[in-house]
Amino acid sequence: MTMTLASLKALLEALPPVRAAVVGDFCLDAYWMVDERRSERSVETGLPTQPVREHRYSLGGAGNVAMNLRALGLRQVDAFGVIGDDPFGQEMRRLMTEAGVGIPGVLIQTSDWSTHVYIKPYREGAEQPRFDFGNFNVLADETARDLIQRLEERLSGYDVIVINEQVRTGLHGTASFRTALNALIQRHPDRLFVLDSRHYHEAYPNVLHKMNAHEALRLCGTARETEAVIPREEVMRAAQTLYTRWNRPLFVTRGPRGCLVFDQQGAHEIPGIQILGRTDPVGAGDAFLAAVAAVLGAGGDALSAATVGNMAATVVVQKIFQTGTATPAEILAVGSDPDYVYEPELAEDPRRARYVDDSEIEIIRPLPPALRITHAIFDHDGTISTLRQGWEEVMEAMMIRTILGDAYAQADETLYFKVVRRVRDYINKTTGIQTIVQMKGLVEMVREFGCVPPEQIRDAAGYKAIYNDALMEKVRQRLAKLERGELDVRDVTMKNAVAFLQRLHMAGVRLYLASGTDVEDVIREAEALGYAPLFEGRIYGSVGAVERDAKRVVLERILDDIGPEASRRLVTFGDGPVEMRETHKRGGVAIGVASDEIRRFGLNPSKRARLIQAGADLVIPDFSQMDRLLVLLGFGATTAG
Repeated sequence: MTMTLASLKALLEALPPVRAAVVGDFCLDAYWMVDERRSERSVETGLPTQPVREHRYSLGGAGNVAMNLRALGLRQVDAFGVIGDDPFGQEMRRLMTEAGVGIPGVLIQTSDWSTHVYIKPYREGAEQPRFDFGNFNVLADETARDLIQRLEERLSGYDVIVINEQVRTGLHGTASFRTALNALIQRHPDRLFVLDSRHYHEAYPNVLHKMNAHEALRLCGTARETEAVIPREEVMRAAQTLYTRWNRPLFVTRGPRGCLVFDQQGAHEIPGIQILGRTDPVGAGDAFLAAVAAVLGAGGDALSAATVGNMAATVVVQKIFQTGTATPAEILAVGSDPDYVYEPELAEDPRRARYVDDSEIEIIRPLPPALRITHAIFDHDGTISTLRQGWEEVMEAMMIRTILGDAYAQADETLYFKVVRRVRDYINKTTGIQTIVQMKGLVEMVREFGCVPPEQIRDAAGYKAIYNDALMEKVRQRLAKLERGELDVRDVTMKNAVAFLQRLHMAGVRLYLASGTDVEDVIREAEALGYAPLFEGRIYGSVGAVERDAKRVVLERILDDIGPEASRRLVTFGDGPVEMRETHKRGGVAIGVASDEIRRFGLNPSKRARLIQAGADLVIPDFSQMDRLLVLLGFGATTAG
């Protein structure tokens, strides 16, 4: 679903008056940061101690749902659950009271019940095995009756009631409680109940259901390994089965692949949103659930609710070492210009690929009928030129040295390879965006690893200068060989790229060159390679400002020239995700060039996956089959005249 910013703002502005109750398993997440540098031997046991440098606590489970509802701006959020007569229960009540969550239904059971607590020790940024409290709880019948009575007495005062089920030894682990709660739901068909349950969806058929893909398959009799990626087709079949079974709106989350919604209007699919930095999935499902419940409680439809929920989850997964929440401002920041991830199954599985007959041109989605191209944008590096081939290796080496600083030579293998993996993942995710933006991420990674003293950390521009110096040495060497005649243009450009530019130019198409590289370098390299005149001055590059991406700037300028309604006359060629996403958002034709920059022809599978996920309509390995491509774009094979 494409939601306008105005629609998103209107939905979020409607949330404060919503009154919500949260019934379920209230948990406490404890984060203990262990720093073994202060460890010592215990006099009593002789064992090494585990010094906790920092500890903090946040609400989890139903508690995090309540916190997310408050973060969304709801003025009334009440909690209904059970805690133990212990210090953790006291801390939970304190956190809820401080956050403005009402506790009219938070009951203390003094025996056979411990507050659900998950203690998560961290060493060197990595989570260690948890300590869990509450696994042996038994809900007393008296406690269950009291809780149901309190909820029913206040039920008419709520617009939405969220039911959370987190652990088998929580509220819902007792059959009598499930029976009593289901009877309450049936007695009040006018009330809006939304359920998120790991184990007991079948106990509450007359509610709106939220679950993840694994839970949906399990409810249909199929179990998968926890780490298994479930294909879209299987999730769709399971969701359809469950919707038919319950005849109630159904929300199925798919992690980074977004979510599915089934309601009376049919099936809807909301893509995942790209995230460049580190992620932590803890609390993302709670944020999704809270946003869905809040929007529904305000009168929104299921698709709108899921779209906002998807954005809320995107906010939360970027909050590391915490059970996070999403505020309206944070959701607006994501929703103002979301980078959706398209066709993940196709991207990751080349066996699904479909091609134009007898060609290497892969069709992701059919091109518009009667296509008439008048404007064409070309990314430079990797699409036309290979002068900068190998930039990833240059950036990787520079980033690793920068992050480790003076510890580079002495760093142990564990730390060294942890940095290597982090850098490679980051470069892979950020391929195609401005260098200055990549360097901004480098600054954060330097801070994250803590090997460089804070006063020695440079800004993004400073690190960009270091990287550019290293890369430009490689480019200068290749340009020098070109000038001496040791290389010619075909040795440093993609197969048929220059010929393809010439064919489009002769056909009257206005050509634009857009790059994340500094504009002076782009112009100089295009002139050295001889095709700068084809662009007639329309060459754009980075101006060093994070907020002004060159490819976005040129797209906006073109649309100003031709008008948004004529965007179907625009085609963009590129090997990076930015130009694919920006063109897709504006309704133009996006053609991904999954180039092998070493051979200068043939397919690079990694690029293919990134380009499809970014919204490419077609994917080509190079321009070797340009006659076929020209016909697809509405030009005859005789364009050269």
